[in-house]
Formats: sequence, structure tokens, C-alpha cells
Amino acid sequence: MNKAIFLDRDGVINEVLSKRVNFVNTPKDFYLLKGAGKAIKQFNDAGYKVFVVTNQGGIGLGYMSEDSLLAVHDKMVDEVEAYGGIIDDIAYCPHEPHANCACRKPKPRMILNLAKQYNIILAESYMVGDRAPDIEAGRLARTKTVLVGSRDEATEADLYFADLLSFSNWIC
Repeated sequence: MNKAIFLDRDGVINEVLSKRVNFVNTPKDFYLLKGAGKAIKQFNDAGYKVFVVTNQGGIGLGYMSEDSLLAVHDKMVDEVEAYGGIIDDIAYCPHEPHANCACRKPKPRMILNLAKQYNIILAESYMVGDRAPDIEAGRLARTKTVLVGSRDEATEADLYFADLLSFSNWIC
């Protein structure tokens, strides 16, 4: 049995709604947040599997293709690996925001599927996000929940940190 850190992507690993980028639809829009690569390496070193679980409604809305998304994820993996970190797997929901699909956060399907595939003990794992749907998905999957960042989100997470590196420093 394994323990894991489930990470939302936008706002946790990479910039979004910043001066440089609004949405991440191509690899050139992807900017790794300061400390994110080091944080993922620390999670790896502490024995956690690291997964990315991300809603990508831009595919369903026609703003980006699945190939573009995969290219963005390739860049993310490469940038994290430059810090010695490993992302074990990535799950994404390509459906538009109001499709009411079973995989879009706040529903927990992405987390539950990865947990089953990788033999994860959810009670010893964490879901880290920057928005209420991330926290709700973690709660429904029965992980501990961590809210990071500075977005004004009215949500009740188990833990709060300024960024991913602050959380990894705390847990590791």
C-alpha cells in the first residue's frame, strides 16, 4: 500500500490568472510556480506517490485540443524532472464545466481511479488545491485536504499554506 499527494495543476503547480498568463492552453503558456519542482521532489523523497488531477474544460469548450494538453503536461513533467521530481501519473477531465460528468472535480473519480490503480491508502494521502472544488474532491475521496495560494476561496480545508513548497516543507 502507498500514500500519495494528489495535486491540482493550475494555481498549485503552475501559474494561472497571472500577469504572464490567463489560461494554459499551449506549452508556451506553462510557467512552473516557484518552489513547485522542489516540493514535488520532497514528496517523492518522503515516500509519496505524486499525481496531478486537473479539470481541463477548455478541451470540451474547444479552446484547446487534447494533443495541446498532452504537450503542456509533457512540459510540466520535464520542468519538474529538472528539479529531480517525479509525477507518477496525470488524470484530467476534458469535459466542459457544466457537462455534469463523473470525473470533473468536485467529484472524486480521478482521485479514486488513481488510488485503485496504484494501491493508495487514501486516509494517509492529501489532495492539494487552490479552489473549493479541489478540496471537496479530496474530502469526498476521504483524503486530507490542503488549500494553497491566495485566491479568496470560501472553503474548509484541513490545512492551509501559502504555496506548495510551504506544504512540502511542513510534511517532509
